[in-house]
Amino acid sequence: MDTQSTVNLLLTRRSALAANMRKPGPSDEDLRRILRAGIRVPDHGRIEPWRIQILKKPGQKRLAATVAEAFRADNPTASDKQVELEYKKPLRAPVLLVVTCHPDPNRFEKIPLIEQQRSAAAVCQNILIATTALGFAGQWLTGWAAYHPRIRELLGHSPDADIAGFIYLGSKPKDPPKERARPDFDAIVSGWDGE
Repeated sequence: MDTQSTVNLLLTRRSALAANMRKPGPSDEDLRRILRAGIRVPDHGRIEPWRIQILKKPGQKRLAATVAEAFRADNPTASDKQVELEYKKPLRAPVLLVVTCHPDPNRFEKIPLIEQQRSAAAVCQNILIATTALGFAGQWLTGWAAYHPRIRELLGHSPDADIAGFIYLGSKPKDPPKERARPDFDAIVSGWDGE
């Protein structure tokens, strides 16, 4: 393994805006590799509390319709333009992944809910890294729809499941994403000597 290129990938990885992604998305073979890498995460107790759904255009359109309906129901004074913007969100990229956390409450005594949720978040991050490594673009988003019971129900998840993220995948945009300001390393990292 080329450790230098792995570290460089982590130091330079950028999310691309889903709206700027182009066709094609990852092939079925590439997507399988991305998802196999995605599920190689810390998983205390081997609970595997995560699931991944792949939505290509037909699934994205069904999700988009329900997102628009739920938004209109929750925001009756919203304009048609606002509803249309919400409708378009699930359609922004060639492939949309829905990563969900399905916690096992029978294991909470030894493996608390938060550990199971963090494992699902690690799946999302691994997916982004693998996507970048294979030369594609990815963006991990949530938004109100990730927390809406109607969306969870549409996707076939129980009320105790959480959508950890919507991950958009596609080919890189023409123009690479601009680098953003990164945290001040010294403001975040410190030593501790026990005192």
